[in-house]
Amino acid sequence: MDKTIRTGVTDAQGVRARRMALLALFLVSAFNYMDRTILSILQIPIKAELGLSDSQLGALTGFTFALFYATLSLPIARLADRYSRRWIIIVSLVLWSSMTALCGLAIGFTSLAFFRIGVAIGEAGSVPASTSLIADYYPPAKRATAISSWGLALPAGLLIGYPVTGWLADNVGWRTTFAIVGIVGILLGPVVLMMLAEPKRGQLDPAPVAPQPPLPLGRSLALLWRNRVFRYLVMAGMLHGFSQYAMMTWNAPFFRRSFGLSLGEVASLLAVLSGAAGGVGIYVSGLVCDRLSLRDRRWPIWWMGIVVGATVPFALLQYFAASLPVAIGAAIGAGTFMIAYYGPIIATTQSVVPPQMRAFCNAVLLLSFNLFGLGLGPWVTGMLSDWLTPQFGEQALRYALVLVLVGSLLSAFMFFHAARFADGGHQESLSDA
Repeated sequence: MDKTIRTGVTDAQGVRARRMALLALFLVSAFNYMDRTILSILQIPIKAELGLSDSQLGALTGFTFALFYATLSLPIARLADRYSRRWIIIVSLVLWSSMTALCGLAIGFTSLAFFRIGVAIGEAGSVPASTSLIADYYPPAKRATAISSWGLALPAGLLIGYPVTGWLADNVGWRTTFAIVGIVGILLGPVVLMMLAEPKRGQLDPAPVAPQPPLPLGRSLALLWRNRVFRYLVMAGMLHGFSQYAMMTWNAPFFRRSFGLSLGEVASLLAVLSGAAGGVGIYVSGLVCDRLSLRDRRWPIWWMGIVVGATVPFALLQYFAASLPVAIGAAIGAGTFMIAYYGPIIATTQSVVPPQMRAFCNAVLLLSFNLFGLGLGPWVTGMLSDWLTPQFGEQALRYALVLVLVGSLLSAFMFFHAARFADGGHQESLSDA
């Protein structure tokens, strides 16, 4: 039987349970991103051994994974709005870790794609259930900071995962690396089970109401579509995700091909870019948004437009830089701003839906973001690189990455457009739509 806690209490036991739960969700999410992005480093030796093209690698890291990850997140989120989110997260963790371990058995594109689909199926249940839990552990005024703290799992997973993956690949090979990472994730399952409890839904909202059953699927989708703030935030996330995942997936081959770095050097560099710089961006952004929102509820949306827009000039400088130090400096700037919107967009969308729709709301956001962003960004970049290779050779990837930055530029405008439908003291909710 699931444990149920009252997260609204102020005693030490309640505070400890809240922190323990956030730590558990952090660990799960860190392994989520480690398993998801491990292929961006291992694609270098995999390409050499299995003879894959950039288009095939882009499909593996993007479309093949995103298609199953995004579409299955919706039905699993519906389950999370009805049943134990705690158990959904545990089962998801064990499943995707098992499939990660099996990736080491791949003998070609088809078998590797099959195992990556298994990873996607497992990971589809983690994020919607996690954000729904956090929204019931923390009140609205603290959600952006809490979700940003949880969101630090993304850069933390990369900060640890990139150098560890690079070291393992150099010393034991890419096949054994998959197995080791997967087994560690499986062993984490029982630990998380002991740390995580199931809070009462909606108990920390401004006007707590009795638990309501989830709305029918058609009604839920209609309400989300009619909410203009939510609708345009989703569109903005999709556009930026297209550029973001292209950069995250192809930065390793970019530095390898453009500056001749070794696999270990590339892994260490990406740990700094996506780990340290990204972590600063996510955490500081959450703090800033919580404070600015006290002045004007539109500020988190404006802030997302600012940080996404700031990503573009830094990324352009990175890809056009002729020297490695300049490219690294610009990449640190791009890495800081690129995922700084993460906590605010989840917190904002969670705050405009009722408790019985939070996991589903997050799943819709992730479905759109991952199908268009993760699904198309890396894949389109790989196809552009193959198309440009006859003309630019090893430098084709540089120009392919520049072309896909148009997504982030359009995203910044879309965030500012979304803010038009919220005023300074009130943000459009589903009841207003």
